Amino acid sequence: MDPVLLADAEATGALGARLAACLPERAVVHLHGDLGAGKSTLARALLRALGVTGTIRSPTYTLVEHYPLAAGGIALHLDLYRIGDAGELEFLGLDGDIRLWLVEWPERGQGALPQADLDIELALEGEGRRCRLRANTAAGRAWLAALGSC
Repeated sequence: MDPVLLADAEATGALGARLAACLPERAVVHLHGDLGAGKSTLARALLRALGVTGTIRSPTYTLVEHYPLAAGGIALHLDLYRIGDAGELEFLGLDGDIRLWLVEWPERGQGALPQADLDIELALEGEGRRCRLRANTAAGRAWLAALGSC
């Protein structure tokens, strides 16, 4: 998919809502970008659109946050910036009825994470963010194809 410009936090939130509206039964999303690129903002918007209420914490220090979803299952939001080795993931309790994986800094967990259905790359561009979505699986391709109508 061609890159899109997200002019502000509202545009990032709108993208999160569109992704949530078309969410497949199970999905793995890898979020790429430098510090401050908007990864956590997009993850929060997606979770909020999926009906998560209350505080949505950044997993910067906890490494993983679990959120029950209104439609059933749970979402995991991981921030792997602080891990030293992908082997550390086995101690994070990454099991259960996981419907959605949102993984920041996925390259640090390479080899220990499920394959991404969707890679989302975010980069600062002027006052906003440039965003590129790339599907890696059949589920990811179907998700992106449905995104235009969500």
